[in-house]
Amino acid sequence: MTPSPTLLYRLVAGASWPVVRFLFRTHWEGVEDLPAGGYVLAANHASNFDAWPIAVGMRSRFLRFMTKAELFRPPLGPVCRALGGFPVHRGQRDRAALATAIDLCEAGHVVVMFPEGTRRDKGLLKRRVPEPHTGAARIALRAGVPLVPVGLSGTDRLSRFGPIRVRYGRPIEVGDLAELGRKQAAQAATERLMQEIEALRTST
Repeated sequence: MTPSPTLLYRLVAGASWPVVRFLFRTHWEGVEDLPAGGYVLAANHASNFDAWPIAVGMRSRFLRFMTKAELFRPPLGPVCRALGGFPVHRGQRDRAALATAIDLCEAGHVVVMFPEGTRRDKGLLKRRVPEPHTGAARIALRAGVPLVPVGLSGTDRLSRFGPIRVRYGRPIEVGDLAELGRKQAAQAATERLMQEIEALRTST
């Protein structure tokens, strides 16, 4: 059974749809091809608002997000959880957050991840593309759920009101990685994932 969004999540998603769709001229592609059940949804990262159009395009699903643990202190904690967040301690390998993500996927949730970890253009001094992390692939492989790419464009131009494009791809093929070690399989899956994300991001 697909987990239902909380009341607060539904209210925010419903109120956000006309803003995201019309003010930022957002266009979604591939929603109809997304799998049922739990999976990891992995996207490129250009803005702190990237999760917003991703979630609004899938507002019937309860998307779950790793959120920095500091935000779960009172009084924000219940609000963060109701909006799909679960805590992660950044700057360290948080095994509890990883286990939570796996459990959520196994329970039918969609867990959203940004493998780049940090925004591509974070300030004027940043010139290199972030090295992708293997967390999204590791979660999908260990939970036995699909690893689905998303390509975003336009979220770095919010001050110009878009246009934003969100392209959901088909699950990454990982069946041939079963005989590899856990680390090697996650690395190979991440390479495939990032190639597909880039193709979705730059397609016209």
